[in-house]
Amino acid sequence: MILPIVAYGNPVLKRVADEITSDYPDLSELIENMWETMYAAHGVGLAAPQIGLSIRLFVIDASLFVDEEEMDQEEIDTLKDLKKVFINPIIEEEQGELWSFNEGCLSIPDVREDVSRKEEIVVSYLDENFTPQQLKLNGLAARVVQHEYDHIQGVLFTDHLSPLKKRLIKKRLTSISKGSVSVEYRMKFPKKSKR
Repeated sequence: MILPIVAYGNPVLKRVADEITSDYPDLSELIENMWETMYAAHGVGLAAPQIGLSIRLFVIDASLFVDEEEMDQEEIDTLKDLKKVFINPIIEEEQGELWSFNEGCLSIPDVREDVSRKEEIVVSYLDENFTPQQLKLNGLAARVVQHEYDHIQGVLFTDHLSPLKKRLIKKRLTSISKGSVSVEYRMKFPKKSKR
């Protein structure tokens, strides 16, 4: 089932999410719905807070980022293989140089800005079977995980912007929270007037 994506301005997006246990109600159905919702919105990742649930869960399919003309084979293979469910993840390490990349977010449609992040991470998490996993990622793969991880920490990509950039996009963010934006997927807007 395709779920509505929560828009900028909803308090759930600014909350640190709670860990879950293997007896979380209807977890496999929830994960399936998250995949369906993410693909319907043409996303690369989707975190539970983006569908209104303050739990430490996100899904990623980075294969959509594969650009075979711009990437070496190792990066292509990493992105193609990064279709995973992350439950209760912890970023253990972030290292390397800061590098900038133009990010967007399904909860903040029509806003894209350059965000600087460390180039390499180590992330520990539980998969959909609650089996402990650990991944070392770099480049775009690391960035996608960092972006989704931010969501379960109550952080949006816009929080990484300079005060000036934030002021420049403030009106657009307010418009999004009011539902004054055109999107091709279902959304829930926190300040949309009921008529």
